[in-house]
Parts: sequence; C-alpha cells; structure tokens
Amino acid sequence: MTTFTVGFSTVRAQAPASALAGIYTDEQATRGEKVYTDNCGACHGDKLEGTSTGGPPLSGKDFINGWKGMTAGELFDKISMDMPSNAPGSLKGDQYADVMAFVLKTNKYPAGQTALPTTAATLKSVKMEEPK
Repeated sequence: MTTFTVGFSTVRAQAPASALAGIYTDEQATRGEKVYTDNCGACHGDKLEGTSTGGPPLSGKDFINGWKGMTAGELFDKISMDMPSNAPGSLKGDQYADVMAFVLKTNKYPAGQTALPTTAATLKSVKMEEPK
C-alpha cells in the first residue's frame, strides 16, 4: 500500500504596499469618470482642479502632497464617508471605488490587474506615495 501526503495551506491575498503597485483597474477608472461627473464635478471641477464653491483640488501637487504618507484606506474612508458633501455616504461601495480609481488615474497612479476593493479595510496598509 502506498501512502500520499498532501499538504494544504491557506494563502491570504495581501494588499500591495504602495498605491504605485496598481491598486485599481482601467475599467474602474472609466466607470469612475461617469460617477465623478454626475456626483463630484460640480464641487471639485470638471478636471478635478477644485472650484471656488469650496471643493478642493483632487489632482496635481496639492492633492498628491496632501495624501503623501497617508494610506489608500484613509483616502477611501474620506471619499466614502464624507462625499458627496450634500449627501455623504449616499453612493454604493463600488461607485466610491470607481471614483477613487478615476482620481488615482488622473493623478498618474498606475492601473493594475486587480480591482480596487469596495471597502477601506484592505487598503489600510497601502501607502499613498508620489507617482513617478
């Protein structure tokens, strides 16, 4: 009689260490542009440049420097808990993820093969670093 031993291990997917590792997909960013236009553009501008009505810029050096050293989870929390300002938390999780993907793409963060999650928990260790 022959005995075979088979080993099993549990592998837990780990989030990348940096937003520069591609934490969203191009498809998400494309969907996010529409959600952004419909829900965010009036305050943050068509080109994410900010407006005089109080919406801060979501692109460029001000945005990048403002989030440098923080985590993608903190950014997701800010977007999903506080936006849109006239109806905080009113969008679905996938819509918030899509908007965040659009913001990241606009700021030259690279896309990847894995979709941005719809909750902040797995993004808490992903550092927001300056895109190259």
